[in-house]
Amino acid sequence: MIARIWHGKTRIGNYETYTQFIKNTAIPDYSKTSGFIKLSFLRNIKNNEAHFTLITYWENLEVIKNFAGEDYEKAKYYPEDDDFLLEFEEKVEHFEVFA
Repeated sequence: MIARIWHGKTRIGNYETYTQFIKNTAIPDYSKTSGFIKLSFLRNIKNNEAHFTLITYWENLEVIKNFAGEDYEKAKYYPEDDDFLLEFEEKVEHFEVFA
């Protein structure tokens, strides 16, 4: 199993609105992808910014490529992210889950 980890941040004023966007758009998108296992979406407020960390779990790198494209290390963004995110991190991290 492979864990894919992404981080983003918004203004504090968008904390709840971005959370709802994630629940309504991103989570269903991930969930319908073949090979997707589960996810954890984490959030907190730090240094006057709202931080979001997404950890998704996948069967293997091939199914991640089906979701994210051949350049699977590149972060995937939605058009609506332009309205919320303060910056767009280019890459995500991948880890083999061993326990």
